[in-house]
Amino acid sequence: KTPYGEPSCPYEIEKIDDIEVLFLRRHGQKHSIPPHKVNYRANIYGFKHFGVERIFGVFATGSLNETITPGSIVIPDQIIDFTQGIRANTFYEGENVVHIDFTEPFCSETRHHLLETARKFGINVIPHGTYICVNGPRLETSAEIKFFKNIGADIIGMTIMPEASLAREVELCYAAVAVVANYAAGISKSPLTVKEVIETMKNSIDKVSFLIKETIKKLPKERNCLCQHALK
Repeated sequence: KTPYGEPSCPYEIEKIDDIEVLFLRRHGQKHSIPPHKVNYRANIYGFKHFGVERIFGVFATGSLNETITPGSIVIPDQIIDFTQGIRANTFYEGENVVHIDFTEPFCSETRHHLLETARKFGINVIPHGTYICVNGPRLETSAEIKFFKNIGADIIGMTIMPEASLAREVELCYAAVAVVANYAAGISKSPLTVKEVIETMKNSIDKVSFLIKETIKKLPKERNCLCQHALK
């Protein structure tokens, strides 16, 4: 339990070589928690409590860009947040008012090592992209997708915010690995289905898992980024 309630489920402890890693199923053990009901504050608080310093968020997303095909792996570098005012999105609601710098929402050092690992092992990834986060749980209208595309979004999902900004508030490094599961509404030539998302994720998950594991192995023990000083 945390001051913000219970996390999505128990944290699972794993080891990659001699590095201890915590894994959390964002949607719960049985995938029973919809995106707008995820307790993002409790989840991130739990990682901080256990001494985690870096977080890799994994996402299933839709593509708003015809050149980013289903099955692609994107390492996004920007976020547009359409969940503002809907989800609890800060740890600082008391006497302390905190305005974190979120110009670059992802840890530059962690992203660098993800991209270097992908190059080393010949894993084809898209090194840049803007993830637009919507509240859900419904999928989007074709007019909304057209609008989101026009304001610069490349991929769309429902879970990166406020997860990423909460990590910054507690000075954790955060990077994202997004799997494109389908084309978004109006871009896809056929109706969107959950089955399509699940099948595409299954086909990509081994590659994503390998990419993250190998990146974790090569991360320096000491962090050399600004994330650890975000509150200064």
